[in-house]
Amino acid sequence: MLTFAQKQLHHPHADVLGVRVSAINLNTAVELADRSIAGGDRGYVCVTGVHGVMEAQSDTSLRAILNQAVINTPDGMPMSWIGRLQGFKNMDRVYGPDFMMEMCRLSVERGYRNFLYGGNPGVAELLREKLLERFPGLQVVGTYTPPFRPLNGVEEEELNTLVQDSKPHIIWVGLSTPKQERFMAQYVDRLHVPLLVGVGAAFDIHTGKIKDAPSWMKRSGLQWLHRVAQEPRRLGRRYLVNNPRFLLKVALQFSGLLRYPSVVTSE
Repeated sequence: MLTFAQKQLHHPHADVLGVRVSAINLNTAVELADRSIAGGDRGYVCVTGVHGVMEAQSDTSLRAILNQAVINTPDGMPMSWIGRLQGFKNMDRVYGPDFMMEMCRLSVERGYRNFLYGGNPGVAELLREKLLERFPGLQVVGTYTPPFRPLNGVEEEELNTLVQDSKPHIIWVGLSTPKQERFMAQYVDRLHVPLLVGVGAAFDIHTGKIKDAPSWMKRSGLQWLHRVAQEPRRLGRRYLVNNPRFLLKVALQFSGLLRYPSVVTSE
C-alpha cells in the first residue's frame, strides 16, 4: 500500500529483485524532490544500488523501507539497465553525490535549508564549508555527528532540538546502507522535516576523504572496482560476494524462475 507522500509523488518504478526502484533520471529526481518539499509532506529518499538490493533479499524489513521511500533512486548502472529491459527507456543512474549537488544548487534558488547528519567526527562540519564555498548563498543550518550505534534518549532529544530550532527542508543522512535507511524510516515522522535523503559516501566524497571514480567507470558499471581499491578490507567481501549473487538472481528473475510480488508501476 502506498503512503500519502508516495501517492503525491506517483511515478514509475522498475522491479529489481522485489525492490521498487524509481524509473527516473537525475533531472526527474530533482523535480520530484522539489515537488515533495513544496508540498509540505514528510518522506525519505533512498539511493539504492546492488548492495542495498542484496541486503533487502534476506531482510524483509529493509525491503519494506526501500519500497516505502517517496523516491528510491537507481544509484548504480545495473539498476538502470534492468529498468530499461523492463521498458523504462529514459531511466538513468541517479548517483547520490550528484543528486546532493543538484539539490544544493536548487536549494540556493528556492531558499531551502539543509542539515547534515552523519560522517565521522568533523566530516559534517568540513562538508558544510565545502558546500558553502561551492554554492554561495546556500543555507546549511545545522550538523550532527551521531555515534556508531543507535541514538539514546538524550541524543534523540538533542537532535530533535537542533532540527526544530533550525527548521531544515532537507536532512542529508551520510551513513552506510542499511543504517541510513533504517534511520530515515524511524525518524521521518519524529523530526517533522519535509525530506530526509540517504546519500552514503557522499559526505566523504565531497570532502575529499574518498576519491570519486572517473566518469567512464561509473557509466560502465565498474565504480565498485574503484571503491574496492580504496577500501579493500571493508568493501572487498561485499562486492565479491554480492555482485555474482546479484547477477544470478537477476537472471533467475528474468527467466521467470524467481518471482516477487509485482512492484512495477508504469505511471
